[in-house]
Amino acid sequence: MWNAYENGDKSDEHGVFIPPLVLVLLWWKRKELLALPNRVWSPALLLLGFALALHMTGYLIQQQRVSIVALFVGVYALMGLAWGPAWLRASFFPYFLVAFCVPIATIGEPITFPWRILVCKIVAAISADLGNRRDPLRHRALQRIGSYQYEVAAACSGLRSVVAILCLSTVYGFVTFEKNWKRMLMIAAAFPLAVVGNVIRMMFIIVAAEISGQSAGNYVHEHWFFSLVPYVPAIAGVMALGYWLRERTLVPELPMSSKPV
Repeated sequence: MWNAYENGDKSDEHGVFIPPLVLVLLWWKRKELLALPNRVWSPALLLLGFALALHMTGYLIQQQRVSIVALFVGVYALMGLAWGPAWLRASFFPYFLVAFCVPIATIGEPITFPWRILVCKIVAAISADLGNRRDPLRHRALQRIGSYQYEVAAACSGLRSVVAILCLSTVYGFVTFEKNWKRMLMIAAAFPLAVVGNVIRMMFIIVAAEISGQSAGNYVHEHWFFSLVPYVPAIAGVMALGYWLRERTLVPELPMSSKPV
């Protein structure tokens, strides 16, 4: 895992921050966890056996990701064995966030390719509409000349922003809400918010290239500040959705006191 985070695709480097995040959230829930009745729970041995079988399968087929999943399942099983099913239920969140530790960048092409196509179509539609409204003749001339062009490569698929926004919305949903449907809605909202963020970033590149040429677009593409653009609408969207879904406490109206006669 460390090799994937440090020497692999940058879309996986977030994995190094997940274990500390899980520990912080477990500490946040420490009072609830310490109040649970702990007991040795032997059925957890079945889950531990499944984890061992999963690791053996990963070793036989030489798929390290399978063994990574087996590692985390095995740790979860050991917690259940030592502390019982109540601990497993209470610690399911945040422990399942360790799923974000699994490196997926090199196997994400079936997901990232349609994602890139979708974002490109949206950006092309917006650019064409804005160009036609501004100056139809100039827009058609630029299409014929091809004054600049960009390739949305696999590294630009937005996988890193999707994972980061998904993790953020998951943590926010579980920490803020108790109802599962609200949590699931927060998690599902991460995907359209990530699309919006990537579209805005690509529009920044296109506008810069339109104004000052491809070198300006390259500058926007490579500068660290503009790489943060996808997160701004996503974070704003998560906060806005959380505000809309927040628990409201109704305060009953008190009866008006009457003055004695």
